[in-house]
Amino acid sequence: MKYVLFVSVVFLSALVNAANFDWNVPGPIRKQVTQDLAFVGSMKGTATSPLHQQIFGAMDGANYLNFFNSRVKTVSLGLCGFAKSAVACVNPVIEPSKIHLTANYLLTGLPQIARMMVVFHEARHSENTHDHWPHAKCPTPFNAKGVFTGPGLAGLAACDNSPYGSYGSSAIMMKNISKYCSNCTDKVKTDAGIFADDQALRIIDPASFAAMTKDFN
Repeated sequence: MKYVLFVSVVFLSALVNAANFDWNVPGPIRKQVTQDLAFVGSMKGTATSPLHQQIFGAMDGANYLNFFNSRVKTVSLGLCGFAKSAVACVNPVIEPSKIHLTANYLLTGLPQIARMMVVFHEARHSENTHDHWPHAKCPTPFNAKGVFTGPGLAGLAACDNSPYGSYGSSAIMMKNISKYCSNCTDKVKTDAGIFADDQALRIIDPASFAAMTKDFN
């Protein structure tokens, strides 16, 4: 199944509790978000790549959670525009500290590490100093296909030119988890590697893609 993300800016609180959820967030989503954050917050790593060090610091759950803490205050429920497959979104102009999750967050078959990839992808968009790291238009034709990188993206603002943007940073996080996480299961590490490669497909600037390839190796 393809999960094509047409989402704007999304980010998630590192210390989500009952007070951080809007009234409209169903219990199952609250429970899943809390479990997912605990999962990522427990990670430990034996090493990190240079780009990961620049963006997140060392691989440590506390660093990942701090990344969220400085960006997000509230978790809500939303429809996230026209993309039926969207998992999360936020409006950075109206309320940049509120994440909107969709029912797809509980989608059967979506690995836990993929849910975390989605919100970390969107967390990068919250940074005002980089104008929320806007996406670049995918080239035409654009034939890259993957788990999240599905068909039909040519000409859409669904790619990136920088390894530091949302696609690049989430790919870097996933690749480091796949290679260096010391307390992850083999399944988690395998999934992280798959999604890292998938997100990297959207880096369309040759120099940036080369920098990520070097970082991955």
